Amino acid sequence: MKIYTRKGDNGATQVYAKEPLRVTKDDVLLETYGDIDELNSHIGLLVTLCENDIAAFLETIQRKLFQAGFAISASSTLCEADVTELEQAIDSMSASLPAQTRFVLPGGAPAAAQSHICRTVCRRAERTLTRLASQHAVPGAVTAYLNRLSDYLYTLAVYLNHQSGITPSEV
Repeated sequence: MKIYTRKGDNGATQVYAKEPLRVTKDDVLLETYGDIDELNSHIGLLVTLCENDIAAFLETIQRKLFQAGFAISASSTLCEADVTELEQAIDSMSASLPAQTRFVLPGGAPAAAQSHICRTVCRRAERTLTRLASQHAVPGAVTAYLNRLSDYLYTLAVYLNHQSGITPSEV
């Protein structure tokens, strides 16, 4: 199978929703796919900077991001339980952290800094998804998942810095 088809050379491509759609490459649907894909790639880099359980959980998140894309196009297994799983991970990490009363500057340990990058890309993907939802049916579990994922990635950044003994600058 060839990687190229030449069918998109004129700025349009086909996506598969309930039925095949032909859209321009600047369509908000493709922009949303691209933002989620970029987020998934950044999380892939974060996986290489983390160890064991965190890396494994991040790989699970990567798979669920594919489910988010499937939900936008045709079908998905992403559900409210996936959102709850993120909440439980946030609560687990938060339990070992000191109370936070101020915003922290992104940075610190390399893994924490990358988690902050993932968080900002996730927020952009969420904004794009919200725009898409005004034009296409988007399951609520997908928007909730991206919203909670950005919270998870923020908490993970703080947690990774704490585990590394780094106290990032506060605002």
